[in-house]
Amino acid sequence: MAQAELIVVGAGAAGLMAAARAAAAGAKVLVLERSPKPGAKILISGGGRCNFTNTGADASHYRSSNPHFCKSALSRYRPDEFLGLVRKHGIAFHEKKLGQLFCDRSAKEILQLLLEECAAAGAEIRCGLHLEAVEQAPDKTFRLRAQGGQEFSAPRLILATGGLSFPKLGATDFGYQAARSFGLNVLATSPALDGFLFAPAELKRFAGLAGLSLEARVSCGGKSFDEAVLFTHRGLSGPACLQASLYWEPGLSVELDLLPGQAPLLSFKNSRGSENLKNVLGSLLPKRLAEAWLEGRADAQGPLAELSKEALLGFEKDLKAWTFVPAGTVGYDHAEVTRGGVDTDELSSKTMESHKVPGLYVIGELVDVTGELGGYNFQWAWASAVAAGEAAASFLAQNKAQ
Repeated sequence: MAQAELIVVGAGAAGLMAAARAAAAGAKVLVLERSPKPGAKILISGGGRCNFTNTGADASHYRSSNPHFCKSALSRYRPDEFLGLVRKHGIAFHEKKLGQLFCDRSAKEILQLLLEECAAAGAEIRCGLHLEAVEQAPDKTFRLRAQGGQEFSAPRLILATGGLSFPKLGATDFGYQAARSFGLNVLATSPALDGFLFAPAELKRFAGLAGLSLEARVSCGGKSFDEAVLFTHRGLSGPACLQASLYWEPGLSVELDLLPGQAPLLSFKNSRGSENLKNVLGSLLPKRLAEAWLEGRADAQGPLAELSKEALLGFEKDLKAWTFVPAGTVGYDHAEVTRGGVDTDELSSKTMESHKVPGLYVIGELVDVTGELGGYNFQWAWASAVAAGEAAASFLAQNKAQ
C-alpha cells in the first residue's frame, strides 16, 4: 500500500494548486488522477488561452446556497497573488475585458506552472488511476483503492475531482459519491454557464438566425449582463446568456433588452419618418433579426411617421423586454461548470475541512460555490485549494512537532 501524508484526488486546477502549496509547506503529497494526463480541462479553458483569474473576483460574482461562504478563502488568496505566480514563471498575459486575464500564448503555460510548482515542492502525481473506493479506517487514516488492486493511504485527504461538465474529458461523479459516502450533504447539481434552448414557439420563429450575434442585456434571477448574445440552431448562447444561465432555474423566464443604450424609436419619427419600421430597426439591429422580429406584423407596415405613438412604444417594449422561458440549457457536454455540489454547511470556510470528518477537505468545483464567466471559477479553485492545502500541511507539521 502506497502511503503519503496527504492524498489529493484530482489533478485539475484546484487539486494541483492544493498539492503544490501543501508540499511546499513540508507535507508528503500524492495526487491521484483518473485521466491519462493532468489538467485536461485547463487546456481547453478560455478558448485554449486560459482565463486564469479575474482582477475583480469577490463574493458578488459567485452563486451559492450560502453567499458568504466563499469570502474567507477569496480574501486570503487574491487574484494578484496568483498573478505573482504567473509573472514568476514568465507567462505573458493580457486583460481581455472586465478584469478577465488570459495567457497571450497558451493555456498549456498555466498547467506547466502548476506542474512545475508541484515538482519543485516534491508532490508526486500519478495518472490513469480509476478509484473504486475511498473510506476512513478505524485509525482515522483514509484508504483508497483503484482498479487493479492498487491501494493508497494517508491521514489527510483532499477531494478535488471537479464537477460533471465535459464528460468527454473524463468528468465523473466520483467526488460527489465520495462526499456522500462520508455522510456529507450534496446539493442538487446542474450544468451552468451554458446556452439556453428555445421552446418550440421561439425555435420556429428564430431558428433561421443561427450564427447571428449582437450586444444585448440579458437578465435572469435578479442579475443582468451586458455582453454578446449569439443565436444558435437550438437557442441562445454567447457570454451574456452563459452568465445568465448561472442564475436560471427550470420554469424561470429570461429577459433580453435587444436595444441597450439605443435612442427611443419615437425619436426617429421626425428624422426618419419616411422610412418603414423594418429599415429603421435594420439600422439598429442585425437586419435578419429585424426582419424576423417584424415578420407577419401587419401593424408594422407603412412609413414610420404614420405609425401611432402607442404602436412604436409597443414595439420598443417588445424589443427592450423580450421575455421567454427556455426549454432548458445545453447540458454538461458544453457547460463551463457544474452548479451545486457539497453543501457549504458541511465545511469550514477557512480551511475547507469537513465538520463531520476531520482530515477530509473538499475544494473547487465540487463545492456549492460557482462563479460567473470570466476567470472567477479559476480564482475559486486557487483560493479554496490554498486554504485546504495549507491547513492540511499545518496540521501535519503540528503533529510531527508533538
